[in-house]
Amino acid sequence: MKLVMVLIGFIFLSGCTSAPPKNTEDICEIFYEKKGWYKDAKASQRRWGSPIPVMMSIVYQESSFQARARPPRKKFLWVLPGRRPASAYGYAQAINPTWSAYKKSTGRWAADRNNFDDAIDFVGWYNDQSYLKNGIQKTDTNRLYLAYHEGQGGFKKKTYRKKAWLTDVAKKVSKRSLTYASQLKGCEKKLGRSWFSRLF
Repeated sequence: MKLVMVLIGFIFLSGCTSAPPKNTEDICEIFYEKKGWYKDAKASQRRWGSPIPVMMSIVYQESSFQARARPPRKKFLWVLPGRRPASAYGYAQAINPTWSAYKKSTGRWAADRNNFDDAIDFVGWYNDQSYLKNGIQKTDTNRLYLAYHEGQGGFKKKTYRKKAWLTDVAKKVSKRSLTYASQLKGCEKKLGRSWFSRLF
């Protein structure tokens, strides 16, 4: 009986932690609902120099803030679920090799892709890599997303030029980052205060 209760508690907690924010269109509402996410995003911004709205717009595009997001399976014989097209997983949809490179580079060996703190730090790190390897400014959301999607080598080869759909998506990510930036200006001061002082 005791074991059953522990398992039920674990399932309940897992469901709570993995639920995406109710309003993903408003960055202030996201941070108000998800206690600690602003602090995590701020820490990544300080560490890597990637603006919070840029990182959050990338996470929005990649997973819609779903902790355990994965690419949909391909269909086998049009109906049977087949293999997934990539190993992308979690908030940031990081693939296995890139996630391993991130852990090795940062020393965050216990980092987990379904942990928002680790995922937002990964996005900041990756944007920093895009700056170091491809000279992309950390405020250039459009090009940062293209590098994020295509990889540093793919961006250098300009593989995105043959993907009109991808350039359209990158524009949407860039537009969202501007919206998030405008919204954040109106609530960041409040978010930076302690939870107790926010009550008054």
